[in-house]
Amino acid sequence: MLARYEEQARDALARGAYDFIATGAGEEISQHDAVDSWRRYRLRPHVLRDVGDVDTATTLLGIELPAPIVVAPTAYHVLATPDGEVETARGVRAAGGLMTVPTRSSVAHEDVAAALGGAWWFQVYVSRDRDITRRMVADAKSLGARALVLTGDTPFVGQRPRGMTPPLTAEQFLMCFQKYLGADSELMYATSIDPTVGLDAIAWLHAESGLPVVVKGVVRGDDASACIEAGAAAVIVSNHGGRQLDRTLASADALPDVVAAVSGRAPVLVDGGIRSGIDTLIALSLGADAVLLGRPVLWAAAAEGAAGVERLLRSLRDELAAAMALAGVARVSQLSADLVARRV
Repeated sequence: MLARYEEQARDALARGAYDFIATGAGEEISQHDAVDSWRRYRLRPHVLRDVGDVDTATTLLGIELPAPIVVAPTAYHVLATPDGEVETARGVRAAGGLMTVPTRSSVAHEDVAAALGGAWWFQVYVSRDRDITRRMVADAKSLGARALVLTGDTPFVGQRPRGMTPPLTAEQFLMCFQKYLGADSELMYATSIDPTVGLDAIAWLHAESGLPVVVKGVVRGDDASACIEAGAAAVIVSNHGGRQLDRTLASADALPDVVAAVSGRAPVLVDGGIRSGIDTLIALSLGADAVLLGRPVLWAAAAEGAAGVERLLRSLRDELAAAMALAGVARVSQLSADLVARRV
């Protein structure tokens, strides 16, 4: 299904829109590794286990989910579908899922929150103008956000050989910032990411919002541990879809080290290259509490709108349930590392 959606999206989208979504940094080695790294694992299923009632449900930071699958933050959904993030939100809501609404949304955050109609997370870049971030976070909380996802791997935007600039109107590009920019605001300064952000941003965001802060972009165990000690409620193992620093370790390869370092102190999530229920099973077996989907959601939205997003999420959930049953596991909590082996 995912391959078909990407083919449909490639055919449907303008070249510039497709390239912006699809491209990776540098030689795109990390981007290609993302998918291949999960395929290096093999399964060691149990036999003669009761799997008559397989349940994929889980609870993540107090939010009950039908499966440990979350929609990752990706910018400018209007590149994929005319109603942008609102269309994606409709599909997520229909599937009973959890969406991470991006800071750089091409639709007003108020409209996305209304379309979701329930629990959601808000992704945060800390701007050079901290007041913009402060006000944006306050608005997200008032609109019902249940957690903040601090993207920690982007002090600067990575260099990409194609699709570097999204083909957007000025209004679409600045939609998420317009209400926060004063008459005297220096646009590039106000909206650019602050490269001096450190671990203290975790406590600052929590103090400003009262919301749990999840740090995204972690590929090292020592960094994950430092984030937890600084107050992070969870970490997301991610290399930003291979869009930042090329040749960064694939998420599948980074996950075990992060899980070991966190040692149960907080949930560990992972994104990057998840393309099937079996990929999800492997990630959960390696210690992830949930996976996130980025590009596949945009391909589904481009191909079939909200219906495609709903179908994608339900299909992945069904694939996970089938894989769990065949692996001899009835509950997500029963998944463990002895179910998988990595091919050398």
